[in-house]
Amino acid sequence: MYHPDENNYFGDKLEVKIEKVKITTSDNIDLLGWFHKKDLKNLKTIVYFHGNAGKLENRIYKLNYFKEMDVNFLIIAWRGFSGNNGKPSEKGLYEDGKSAITWLKNLGLLDEDIIIYGESLGTGIATELAQNNNYAGLILETPFTSMIEAAKNFYPYIPVGLLLKDKYKNDKKILDINIPLLVMHGEADQIVPFWMGKKIYEMANQPKYSYFTKFDDHMMEYDEKLVLVLKKFIKSLN
Repeated sequence: MYHPDENNYFGDKLEVKIEKVKITTSDNIDLLGWFHKKDLKNLKTIVYFHGNAGKLENRIYKLNYFKEMDVNFLIIAWRGFSGNNGKPSEKGLYEDGKSAITWLKNLGLLDEDIIIYGESLGTGIATELAQNNNYAGLILETPFTSMIEAAKNFYPYIPVGLLLKDKYKNDKKILDINIPLLVMHGEADQIVPFWMGKKIYEMANQPKYSYFTKFDDHMMEYDEKLVLVLKKFIKSLN
């Protein structure tokens, strides 16, 4: 499930100014974070939870577009990723996500100042933390219904529900989320089937927005259309 050493980084140059920060979890694991501070007082801050593969560098192509948006951001690397100590697990990643939000709150931010952004596996942590909370908004990129159903897509004849320890039940938790939501997914996704993202969107409470495309695979293309959707969503929250 977790592939910290998988790398699809092609040498993109980071075009947005970041500060490397250390975020310590309650179980004393230090996490690497990249923090971009534009205007904490007047702009929302995205906390970005990445997917199940690779280092923070693999997301540079996305972060470079954030410089065009009126937003601050913090992206963290999970335990066991990007040189961090620890072993990834569902419980551990929830703790990592909570620690990132606590770190932001220690800067004086409130729930309503924070936008949670989950990518793929990161949508599992994003939905967990957004339940019954008053964050400014939630962005889910290529979300799955549950890790059990995602695994069944690859191993239909194996009782994955009995074997899989980390289940990330997004379809149960989405019902307890009552903040503005943006769901993004491509129909050509070969890893998390498009129907899962569509189902999460259909189950979600209002207000909700979608960006569904025909040709995007699992790693969605950050083209003008997607960036415009993000800008509009963030502006509506500001």
